Amino acid sequence: MKNRKGTIGNTLRCLRMKHKYTMEELAKVIGVSRQSVAKWENNESLPDLLKCSDLANLYGITVDAIINGSFADNSEESEDDGKYIFGIVSVGERGQISLPKKSRIVFDIHAGDSLLVLGDKKKEGIAIVKVDIIKDIVTK
Repeated sequence: MKNRKGTIGNTLRCLRMKHKYTMEELAKVIGVSRQSVAKWENNESLPDLLKCSDLANLYGITVDAIINGSFADNSEESEDDGKYIFGIVSVGERGQISLPKKSRIVFDIHAGDSLLVLGDKKKEGIAIVKVDIIKDIVTK
């Protein structure tokens, strides 16, 4: 059986951020310490079944969605700024990733498109931009 501990931690972090909870706020709502939430999100431990159930109820998803990281099927655009959470992807042995279907639809990405990968080490973030968009910006 595949180890899902990392996926669960990443899913919990994404859900907490999507619902705009701090670690402290979430801990208080579900009756655990902030350190417990941090350990779950950092893949150092896993919540027990009752806490998974509490988290699923809080976020309006199933326990299965927490375990499998499948809450992304319900991804939605923020009403304010057009930002999305599409879900969690895993990096393959050779560094490949599969973009979630909704992200490909929203950003009109198709097989064969060229993508530019950008990174910000200080913010620990990576961005992917269609090369066509960069060309349009440069030529304007």
